Amino acid sequence: MINKENLMETQIELCDICHHHHVELPPETPSDTILYKLADLYKVFGDPTRIRILYTLSRGEFCVCDIAELLGMTQSAISHQLRVLKQSSLVKFRREGKTVYYSLSDSHVATILAQGLDHVQE
Repeated sequence: MINKENLMETQIELCDICHHHHVELPPETPSDTILYKLADLYKVFGDPTRIRILYTLSRGEFCVCDIAELLGMTQSAISHQLRVLKQSSLVKFRREGKTVYYSLSDSHVATILAQGLDHVQE
């Protein structure tokens, strides 16, 4: 159902006169393939549990059981989310005996988290 408020919102989003504004994309616009990869990356950040894991790992290297304890979750749930984060190259791991330790892949991940937090806290 369209009410007056929705109609006004729609009208605000449209040009009053249909003509070309000669707007072009900047030459440095990434390819569609890269933009889809970027969108997939942001989808991974769309889960609060994964964000909590990333923030935990921003403090250092932890094994699954430590992350589970810190976040009050099961090791199975943490392992599942770590798999997603690993597939997206956001976390890396190293094995020491039977223990696997996880950490952020690189400083870019910490930067993305910090800038996102700055943005939502403005």
